Amino acid sequence: MTLTSSKGWQFRQPSVLPGFRWTLGFTLVWLTLIVLVPLTGLFLKSSTLGWDAFWTLALEKRTLQALKISFGTAFLAALANVVFGTLLAWVLVRYRFPGKRIIDAMVDLPFALPTAVAGIALTTLYASKGWIGSLFAPLGIKIAFTPLGIVIALVFVGLPFVVRTVQPVLEELDREVEEAAATLGANRFQTIFRVLLPGLAPAVLTGFSLAFARGVGEYGSVIFIAGNVPFKSEIAPLLIVIKLEEFNYPAATAIAAVMLLLSFGLLFVINLIQAWSRRRYGYGA
Repeated sequence: MTLTSSKGWQFRQPSVLPGFRWTLGFTLVWLTLIVLVPLTGLFLKSSTLGWDAFWTLALEKRTLQALKISFGTAFLAALANVVFGTLLAWVLVRYRFPGKRIIDAMVDLPFALPTAVAGIALTTLYASKGWIGSLFAPLGIKIAFTPLGIVIALVFVGLPFVVRTVQPVLEELDREVEEAAATLGANRFQTIFRVLLPGLAPAVLTGFSLAFARGVGEYGSVIFIAGNVPFKSEIAPLLIVIKLEEFNYPAATAIAAVMLLLSFGLLFVINLIQAWSRRRYGYGA
């Protein structure tokens, strides 16, 4: 950054970090070692199969069903987190009540709690004889060991991503905008959908994408409550582990490569929607 003095002299302001070349080089090396090398190794291992063998392994009925369960439950959980996470962020930002700090701290609990512990706790609660599952069992609703249990586990681990993404944006929104909308005759629903949500849309989409990405790859909190029944409640990460335990490394890499491609494709679409919302509503411009 170049500054100009009162006499017209120009001098460069010292930077806290080293120069651009050093920081960029360190960033690229770190990114290569942590992200690019493992992903490249995955694709190279998959390429040794050949296209016919790769697609045969990737398009097996059991693999397709596991992918469907993983992505479907992650999508539903992310949608639920968008609704309830946005509401929770709104309550934490706009209201003052006893125990607010405790609730705010509890939002980050899934980050600190080991996923296996979360899975065991959720299974205990939602099993047919658990505290919550026993209430639904007489109605014929089984939660644990079904895809519904997977969705609940993914909602638990993905909620903080939405709350912590939407919360700072809500704090920046001025209440005078809502008051102006009310003065102009807008009701509560018009204020929410026409005034507030357009500004929150990029943050909500970011929280959705983070929760969805976490849900697709989640393993520890899911394997206990899922039941792991093939073609019913078996997730793709577990199927990869099963293939590795069987020393079937080609099948494991094929499933992992398909998951990676699908995740990249969905996140690319979400990023396009985010870019459109920023241009449409002028957020972040």
